[in-house]
Amino acid sequence: MSVVKQSIVTAVCLALCVVLPMAFHAIPRGGEIYDPMFFPIMVCGLSCDWGFGLLCGIAGPILSTLFTGMPPVADLPTMVVQGAFCGLLCGLMMLWVHTRHTYADLYIAIIVAIVVGSVAAGAVKALIFAAGKYSIRMWAMGYFVKCLPGLIIQLVLVPSIIVALMKAHLVPERYPSRVKATSVEAGE
Repeated sequence: MSVVKQSIVTAVCLALCVVLPMAFHAIPRGGEIYDPMFFPIMVCGLSCDWGFGLLCGIAGPILSTLFTGMPPVADLPTMVVQGAFCGLLCGLMMLWVHTRHTYADLYIAIIVAIVVGSVAAGAVKALIFAAGKYSIRMWAMGYFVKCLPGLIIQLVLVPSIIVALMKAHLVPERYPSRVKATSVEAGE
């Protein structure tokens, strides 16, 4: 995908990083439960190069805080760390993982990004912002138990969104069908 096209996808994802949390905050505790900001960050990381995913993961929470006040400034550093790891790892895993099955690649990338991003954000919170007051139980509750509905929705929707973008030819197919390539080469 060209840099221009990746820039456009990233810009749309950044806009969604601001708009989606606003919609989910209409639901009581919707931001905490559904983690809506990570949907567009993952889409960006999975569909663009890792650098664009990293940019979206860092800039998304910052822009959302600047325009809407969400996340609160106190939560912004851990959100930036989690978003950065999420976008970066989604992009890198798409470079490194090749199972020959698009959905398998997407699930591996998403799961690695969620786990590593949550560990990194929890480490930042434990070591810098809540030193001595943050426990493994608090981390697990905050990053996995409380937001379990959001994690399930991410695992269901994000791969489907990426595959739909591939089928619409908005992002390159992961494993183009050899039959299609042969037909195109033959001029059919």
